[in-house]
Amino acid sequence: MPDRDTAPTRPLRTAVVTGAARGIGRAIARRLVDEGLRVVVNDVDAAELSATAAEIGADPMPGDAASTAGVDTLITEALQHLGSIDLFVANAGITSGAGLDASDDDWARLLEVNVLSQVRAARRLVPLWLEAGGGRLVLTASAAGLLTMLGDLPYSVTKHGSVALAEWLAATYRHRGIVVQAIAPLGVDTRILDEAGPLKDLLTRDGTLSPEDVAESVWQGLQGDSVHLLPHPSVRDYYAGRAADPDAWLSGMNKIQQRLERHQP
Repeated sequence: MPDRDTAPTRPLRTAVVTGAARGIGRAIARRLVDEGLRVVVNDVDAAELSATAAEIGADPMPGDAASTAGVDTLITEALQHLGSIDLFVANAGITSGAGLDASDDDWARLLEVNVLSQVRAARRLVPLWLEAGGGRLVLTASAAGLLTMLGDLPYSVTKHGSVALAEWLAATYRHRGIVVQAIAPLGVDTRILDEAGPLKDLLTRDGTLSPEDVAESVWQGLQGDSVHLLPHPSVRDYYAGRAADPDAWLSGMNKIQQRLERHQP
């Protein structure tokens, strides 16, 4: 195994946070503002984003941060406004609530928002950061990206994709000053958890964190360069157990699936 080198970092003065009108994105943006960063916030909900920005002291730039055109516009305008982007938090994400019955449209929608939006941001920012000598990209994934997510196949697959993207970028660019990190929480008190249905008990078995708890974990993570940011410490143990004996771990998940099916109406 290669030695673990610490990626060189530079001070964080400016940031962009997507999916920031509410929930985890809003909490992260607020924490960054409180720490003295100049922050641009983005969301497709322009009205709610404007209210959030006014409340937390950030600058709103509404739009679709998933599409190529939307990402290009956001980064171009944020660069003009801030002068530089030291930190980009690609937080926007959605669920489907579907399994194998997920439609092609479901798959396309989740791939666009949960993975390709992050790829497109990296494609624009990494060359700029290589020239500038560093930068930091934080991707909101999920514990589903390290483990799995019963009941939502496209979500589980795309969150694995988000983690894989963070790991590939870290492996490729960390020696050149680019830090890439993936946030992987379990249950967080957001709209996604409210809509989880029978899975809510599973997601909250290790406790429910507030968005502000996640933002605190992210801020602490920004002081270092660990790729996996784990607001729920138990996820590390689950991940280790999964890697040590994947068949046993998947057998356990199947037992949970069977319990869920027994309680379905």
